Amino acid sequence: MSKTKHIGLTIAAIGSIPLIMTLGNSMLVPILPKMKSELHLSQFQVSLTITIFSVVAAMFIPILGYLSDRFNRKMIILPSLFIYGIGGLIAGFAAMSFPNSYFWILIGRALQGIGAAGTAPIAMALTGDLFKGSQEGKVLGIVEASNGFGKVLSPIVGSLVALLIWYGVFFAFPAFCIISILLTIFFVKENVKKKAPMPFGKYIKGLLSVFKHEGRWLLTTYLAGATCLFTLFGILFYLSDILEKTHDINGVKKGLILAIPLLIMCTTSYITGSKIGNNQKLMKKLIVFGFAFMTVSYALLSFFSNLIAFISILALSSLGTGFVLPCLNSIITNAVGKERRGFVTSLYGSVRFLGVAIGPPVFGRLMEWSRIGMFMSISSLAFVVGLLALLMIHVKKEQPEGEGQKQKSNEKDATVTNLQPAGGR
Repeated sequence: MSKTKHIGLTIAAIGSIPLIMTLGNSMLVPILPKMKSELHLSQFQVSLTITIFSVVAAMFIPILGYLSDRFNRKMIILPSLFIYGIGGLIAGFAAMSFPNSYFWILIGRALQGIGAAGTAPIAMALTGDLFKGSQEGKVLGIVEASNGFGKVLSPIVGSLVALLIWYGVFFAFPAFCIISILLTIFFVKENVKKKAPMPFGKYIKGLLSVFKHEGRWLLTTYLAGATCLFTLFGILFYLSDILEKTHDINGVKKGLILAIPLLIMCTTSYITGSKIGNNQKLMKKLIVFGFAFMTVSYALLSFFSNLIAFISILALSSLGTGFVLPCLNSIITNAVGKERRGFVTSLYGSVRFLGVAIGPPVFGRLMEWSRIGMFMSISSLAFVVGLLALLMIHVKKEQPEGEGQKQKSNEKDATVTNLQPAGGR
């Protein structure tokens, strides 16, 4: 097998990992009404099947991130995928036959949340371990695009599986996990750590040092990532509601329309990731421009109700999100050295996950309050976060790629090489 083909399969394996986490909620959404009627659940009970997955995942992401730093990435990713698949089987068999199936469905979903915690964020850290320079940025773009394509396809796949049997979606989860497990086992070759694991106290002390010196811009990037996912899923929640109530559009057709902004976002993410390389000056510009696009788009949406015009303007915000996310991925992945990368990227994944989780309920309340107020509020949020990125992230003089990598490997605290808070330390 040629080296190029092997690298391609490695990238495919890494790209399959975040896809699994994306499927966790999106593929389940189409079956929730049927689950509610079949199991005689309240609206609150059925919503818990989404909430418990998100909350458990957010709690376990930093823990599994630390473990991936202490041991290695594959040692965490593979069991996480296995646990994710087992959770799907428990929920599926419970829905099919157990008298108290709702309780066991929640157990299965909680296990899936634990499994999801060891997928996408650690895949980002793994990318930083295996790839360097411009190739790293390209692969991170693919990871973000895989995440986005999963969001595009999962509601459609969920709807199609539900045509056979409503609980069939639960059995689809382990099928996807098996594919990702096999790809990871055979095509991800991670260097085995020869040195003894870093003591926990020293590990935490190093993390505190990183956040002490780099905290302003690092927390800004976390906020930026959470804001992108919060507004994206909030808008999709709003769009889903008006498609059904205002335009009487349901089923697969509704899923296809919802896929349009996601498709634009993930295509832009892939192109952005393939172009940015390790040019951090360009990354900062794209982050600021991305939030500018989001600010303008959300403000304009308050004045348009025609569906075609609405989708067209919404595309501008998806374009902006596609600019921002791959740049954030690259910056976060290179924020610290390999010894602490898993925790930092996992914490980033956790806040992103929380952004997804709170988007729909917050937008639901804003929709009840005021349509114009809702769009102006999120437009203002995008403006503030973009301004923080402009002020807090300061780009130093760019170094040659080889020299930058050499310097990074020699830094004991492994803090950022090319990005620092405005004004220096």
